[in-house]
Amino acid sequence: MQEQYHIPVLLNEVIEGLNIHPGGTYVDCTFGGGGHAKAILEKLGTDGKLVAFDQDADAQKNLPDDKRIIFIPQNFRHVQRFLRLQNITAVDGILADLGVSSHQFDEAERGFSTRYNAEMDMRMDRRQTLTAFEVISTYPEQRLHKMFEQYGEVTNAKTLARKIVDIRNTTSLRTIDDFKNAIREIVKGNPNKYFAQVFQALRIEVNDELGALKEMLEQIPSLLKPGGRAAIITFHSLEDRLVKNFFRRGSFDETDQHPFINQETVNEMKVITKKPIQPSDSEMKQNPRSGSAKLRVAEKLMMG
Repeated sequence: MQEQYHIPVLLNEVIEGLNIHPGGTYVDCTFGGGGHAKAILEKLGTDGKLVAFDQDADAQKNLPDDKRIIFIPQNFRHVQRFLRLQNITAVDGILADLGVSSHQFDEAERGFSTRYNAEMDMRMDRRQTLTAFEVISTYPEQRLHKMFEQYGEVTNAKTLARKIVDIRNTTSLRTIDDFKNAIREIVKGNPNKYFAQVFQALRIEVNDELGALKEMLEQIPSLLKPGGRAAIITFHSLEDRLVKNFFRRGSFDETDQHPFINQETVNEMKVITKKPIQPSDSEMKQNPRSGSAKLRVAEKLMMG
């Protein structure tokens, strides 16, 4: 287990939230450095089982030598399909930690971090073809504008989109340094914060992070046994809003669209955390990257 790979965020709170039964079957949708998984395994007995998903091949190097763990090198959006292939139809708990692992940020050539020069890549799963370079090279201006606005909350998203479209045929945007230099003159406010927001938007787009999250959330009610729990850690407001709405209402809509049409979505989940759980001051000191983490927990209702 590589301790420096990724410090598990809100570890005790997650374990408490999942309410682990020693003989249960649990799913860790984001295995990463294996920190959360290790703590779940410690709570499981010999009959317990943990299915770990991670689309990043690097994560496999962190697997413990433990017969109770099954590793599936896939995106968690396919969780139900791959559990079925293991003859698992229902589970006692599901965990997802949606943060990019520190390891991914610190590995320069992946292109996740603005601190290093590397190709504009940002793929979590290197088997896919879409890269950040592809996005900035081919997306029309309107689509870039919406992406930076919605996924990065970039203040001058429209100006940024226009700038990229204006220069991309004459200026190389292939590497992080190329890209940063090319748009430097339109950077608003603190450059580090600005580039972090721009890169976040690109990363979410390249990996279809919100699409994957929605698909995974929709599978939770049918996967959990009654009384089973889901614990999700988010790192920005877009993700948190999806999780909050789905746990509360069983849908992603902010409000009911049609007041006169009674379309009750049946929500099979009961919210356990009225407010999201955030890291303590001491955790934030020890692991500054945990600062924006929010944990929400919901339980599948006992029907009938």
